[in-house]
Amino acid sequence: MEEELKCPVCGSLFREPIILPCSHNVCLPCARTIAVQTPDGEHAAGGLGGGAGGGGDHADKLSLYSETDSGYGSYTPSLKSPNGVRVLPMVPAPPGSSAAAARGAACSSLSSSSSSITCPQCHRSASLDHRGLRGFQRNRLLEVIVQRYQQGRGAVPGASAAVAVAICQLCDRTPPEPAATLCEQCDVLYCSACQLKCHPSRGPFAKHRLGAPSGGGGCKSPGGTGAGASGGSTARKFPTCPEHEMENYSMYCVSCRTPVCYLCLEEGRHTKHEVKPLGAMWKQHKAQLSQALNGVSDKAKEAKEFLFSEEHIAENGLDYEACLVAQCDALVDALTRQKAKLLTKVTKEREHKLKMVWDQINHCTLKLRQSTGLMEYCLEVIKENDPSGFLQISDALIKRVQVSQEQWVKGALEPKVSAEFDLTLDSEPLLQAIHQLDFIQMKCRVPPVPLLQLEKCCTRNNSVTLAWRMPPFTHSPVDGYILELDDGAGGQFREVYVGKETLCTIDGLHFNSTYNARVKAFNSSGVGPYSKTVVLQTSDVAWFTFDPNSGHRDIILSNDNQTATCSSYDDRVVLGTAAFSKGVHYWELHVDRYDNHPDPAFGVARASVVKDMMLGKDDKAWAMYVDNNRSWFMHCNSHTNRTEGGVCKGATVGVLLDLNKHTLTFFINGQQQGPTAFSQVDGVFMPALSLNRNVQVTLHTGLEVPTNLGQPKLSGN
Repeated sequence: MEEELKCPVCGSLFREPIILPCSHNVCLPCARTIAVQTPDGEHAAGGLGGGAGGGGDHADKLSLYSETDSGYGSYTPSLKSPNGVRVLPMVPAPPGSSAAAARGAACSSLSSSSSSITCPQCHRSASLDHRGLRGFQRNRLLEVIVQRYQQGRGAVPGASAAVAVAICQLCDRTPPEPAATLCEQCDVLYCSACQLKCHPSRGPFAKHRLGAPSGGGGCKSPGGTGAGASGGSTARKFPTCPEHEMENYSMYCVSCRTPVCYLCLEEGRHTKHEVKPLGAMWKQHKAQLSQALNGVSDKAKEAKEFLFSEEHIAENGLDYEACLVAQCDALVDALTRQKAKLLTKVTKEREHKLKMVWDQINHCTLKLRQSTGLMEYCLEVIKENDPSGFLQISDALIKRVQVSQEQWVKGALEPKVSAEFDLTLDSEPLLQAIHQLDFIQMKCRVPPVPLLQLEKCCTRNNSVTLAWRMPPFTHSPVDGYILELDDGAGGQFREVYVGKETLCTIDGLHFNSTYNARVKAFNSSGVGPYSKTVVLQTSDVAWFTFDPNSGHRDIILSNDNQTATCSSYDDRVVLGTAAFSKGVHYWELHVDRYDNHPDPAFGVARASVVKDMMLGKDDKAWAMYVDNNRSWFMHCNSHTNRTEGGVCKGATVGVLLDLNKHTLTFFINGQQQGPTAFSQVDGVFMPALSLNRNVQVTLHTGLEVPTNLGQPKLSGN
């Protein structure tokens, strides 16, 4: 984190850092070097600070004019810089001059010019007032972190190897005199002479506390100013208000977003501002920062994954190469096996043909041998000249020759099988498939684990909002998400949302309950693993208003739906925006107007309650209706427990719904009205009210359950 601890001007670790209006930090010695003086006309024309905000932005003009009150003396416009603005060196106030005189001299010397400082990071400008750089708050927290960082590295905070003692920060001598005192309010080291000259014990300095300087606090900075007395001190000082230097911070101004003391609230500019306890806001902002850090942590994890992306690509490339070689080898092996099968078929066909031909040839050879022998014998017989001998055998020979001829039937001399092979290998589809063999665009796998975006997960009242996203470099398609939530008591998870959105709000949960949530993604290949479980706490008390959507059309709401009245003389019902099924809940209704003795009714109801008659007349509402003298409980149009004591303008009616004990109790002006109104109430209830045009009430919610309510009034018949 060293870069976070370095001044953007000098590049060294912060020394006496101050907070500029743009929230950036700069060393106090560096701030003196970049403070500039510009003629009014030039400053108004935007000659100083070309960054966002410019010189005309009044929000940035937290003043910084002369530092007379801090003992730094006044500015002198004696040095001229090349760009036309005058750098403001610090010059001690003349001997014997008072703070007021010095301030007057500073104002007169700057009557035709204004002084300002430009942030070196965002280039926003801020004007200086009579407090000078001391008008900026000191970032003491950053100082402590810098000291801790230096100690962790084995360095002595604020010390130099060449300087062992604190030196005066205002001396114009060379070398400066050793410091004799340290002003705790100014945070400035003075030698005896400079203390008498620049920090007399009178006027505005009378209440300043002077103490002994800490060793090593006055090492010289490159600009010639001290590094700050507080740099060498190991003890942390409790911060004081810069406007009331004897007072510690005690409150936080919400409007100005700054800590203040009680004098700021009584006589300062924060008198009418909204303020909150300092400790409470400290815890709240710490929680907000922690929650924001969770989001940064997720981004850091993504960044780490990105940094390893090259290694992942190389590894995946080798894996895919090996996979490709294996797949192609498998194809070659399959082709080789198929080649062997086809060759076997050809061999079998050839052997079959040869066998058939061989059988036919053997038979033909035998017949040919017999026929040839008969022919030769007959030729020899024909050669003989003995007619009688010839005739003795001629008939038999003729028959034998005829039989032999008949044995050579038609087709006997034709081959029974063809010499051609009727086998044709259709390799064209395979060749085409080989030519078309290529990588598919995406391999469909189940989705990876979704990442919960903790910076966007939050609770409001009895609702929780969850946000998530897929990790970077996700190649698997996502068809949707399944969000699961438990019952708020550590029970089983149940599905509360299925869809493509990555942001979901679940309403109607129990108040003051801790819920666990998780999410998983799915696609056509299946369901991916669950995300990490996030824990969300609903509000311990209910904040709600009247519901304009559920009220009767005659109901008139105002004051952000917190005040209700009616346009009709008949009673009309309006419900609250919250629904309760568990826990203990308390709210109050203040009677703003009460004319002509009407009977408003207060209580709870189901969402389906009848809204055009008094609350409690049907079986969907449990109520107390009251006039100016007495009250009754009513449910299913049954009136019970008449109790003395009514309401008037300014009265407050309290409703206590205890769903742990399943009871409903009413209060008027902090005292219980009658006994417990209803028992064995169970289910889902909504705050309810019925009134007519003679009554106007204002709802107050977010209240803790009171523990000091008065004893119940006795009820009559």
